[in-house]
Amino acid sequence: MLQSLLLAAGQLMMKLALNHMSPYQGFWRFIRHELTNNWWWLGCGISMGGATVLWFYIMKNFPLSVAYPLSCLSFVFGMLGAMAFLGEQIPLGRWIGIGLILVGAAFISR
Repeated sequence: MLQSLLLAAGQLMMKLALNHMSPYQGFWRFIRHELTNNWWWLGCGISMGGATVLWFYIMKNFPLSVAYPLSCLSFVFGMLGAMAFLGEQIPLGRWIGIGLILVGAAFISR
């Protein structure tokens, strides 16, 4: 679950980084701006890096037939993050989909 949470947090921070990206004004200006963009460092570095390390551990120690389907929890965390931090509206159909993911995850984890 922590791996899915870190993955979703990394995607959310990547979205925030892209939202703060300045218009393209040449390669070196782009590189300099992105190297000082904290959302890139937090999203791509810490969150995604942590999720990757945890994924390696999970893959080594758990059956793939359990681990991979449970990684779908990142979709749940991602949607909740989009709603909470980006102010996105979530239609009923997506809530139903999230409910189905949670039911599936409960079946797989037993």
